[in-house]
Amino acid sequence: MLRDTGLTGAYAGVLVGVLGAVAWASGNPFIFPSLGPTAFLLARSRTGAVVAPRRVIGGHAVGVVAGLAAHHLIAPGAALSVAAPALSTDVLRLAVAAAVSVAATSVGMLAADVNHPPACATTLIVSLGILPSLRSGAVVVAAVVVLVGVHRVALRARAAVLQAAGEASEA
Repeated sequence: MLRDTGLTGAYAGVLVGVLGAVAWASGNPFIFPSLGPTAFLLARSRTGAVVAPRRVIGGHAVGVVAGLAAHHLIAPGAALSVAAPALSTDVLRLAVAAAVSVAATSVGMLAADVNHPPACATTLIVSLGILPSLRSGAVVVAAVVVLVGVHRVALRARAAVLQAAGEASEA
């Protein structure tokens, strides 16, 4: 159990680390908070419906679209700030945009059968004005595609190593 726990943690860290390297090398936001839960799910479940590429990528894409729509329709120009004044109109607009984006993301994911809970964090990142541009939304989706791609390559490499080990033990 402890070995599996350590491997899951290390693998989730490697997945996020690869995206961190891409962010560092490119200067683009290829790493953002909702990738942590996605990396954990990929590392822990590895295969199955919960981490199917269609669900992971589709869920985050729905979150980006819903977040962009909510932000630009309800709170354009506003961004989450540490020192926002009480009863600020901008904060109210952001709060409404956040609620609308989570509702729209939930409906969109269920309607498209791309249920991926971490996408609700993605939609908040976008709707709260943290990554509110169309370009940053595209980078978010690209980052998820890279994450899923790295995961799939790792799964194939693991399968090849296990197959080679099995063939070596038969010889």
